[in-house]
Amino acid sequence: VMFPLQGAQMLQMLETYLRKSLPESLKVYGTVFHMNQGNPFKLKVLVDKWPDCNTVVVRPQEQEMIDDFDHYTNTYQIYSKDPENSQDFLSSPEVINWKQHLQIQSSQSSLNEAIQNLAVMKSFKVEQTQRFLYMTTEAIKKLVPSLLDVKNLPPNSGKLKAINQEMFKLSSLDVTHAALVNKFWHFGGNERSQRFIERCIRSFPSFSLLGPEGTPVSWSLMDQTGEMRMGGTVPEYRAQGLVTYVVYTQSQALEKLGFPTYSHVDKNNKIMQKMCYNLHHLPMPCDWNQWHCVPL
Repeated sequence: VMFPLQGAQMLQMLETYLRKSLPESLKVYGTVFHMNQGNPFKLKVLVDKWPDCNTVVVRPQEQEMIDDFDHYTNTYQIYSKDPENSQDFLSSPEVINWKQHLQIQSSQSSLNEAIQNLAVMKSFKVEQTQRFLYMTTEAIKKLVPSLLDVKNLPPNSGKLKAINQEMFKLSSLDVTHAALVNKFWHFGGNERSQRFIERCIRSFPSFSLLGPEGTPVSWSLMDQTGEMRMGGTVPEYRAQGLVTYVVYTQSQALEKLGFPTYSHVDKNNKIMQKMCYNLHHLPMPCDWNQWHCVPL
């Protein structure tokens, strides 16, 4: 059985419901939060029952998912109170189109078993990526104050080292910058990822520093789940604290708008982990997960 949630009131109720399960529900909570802010990606929500649902899936509308090979568009966000028993619901073709290349995102690694079982059942190949999940101190204070461990914060007050404001100008990105972002994005580098980046730039606030030539030298974007993502700096301007400046400015701006501010970092990326520490973004007890699924 599957219920599509429609209308502002239901989505508002769902946001409140998901908030009680943070940080495990963060990826879905962030997405639903943004659906309640106008839903620029035209996403829809399916639950196994209502109002007391176990499993929540956020996904694009069918008419958006016309390219079977575009896993950037064909992305599902999943949260389940009962991951062990989520498999039946997730196996339904009305919930997930298992005939396409797709990706599943969740802050619950406990969904891995159900997804691996489905891979065998539906015969597709699955590749899981796990990253550290971070939330800003401000977001934690507001959403999950029980996780705020002040003794783990660095003594400096999350302040920045200054950048040369003659040389670098704060700006946003426009669609013509998507190719640059795409070139340096770990999950990107192809035509479909570039289209996805263009869509994020058109739909959500983006932040960048323009160098002396007037082109972006450092940037950070936001995706349809409300996550700060795709941050990067061109090689010749690295190690100057530029991306730290951009991410700091971005999180300040998004917090003013009331957004839940969070991000993920590769487990081997010590530089970005240190940046998060210095900016008082704290690692969550759960991971950021992405499963890339390809039919065999």
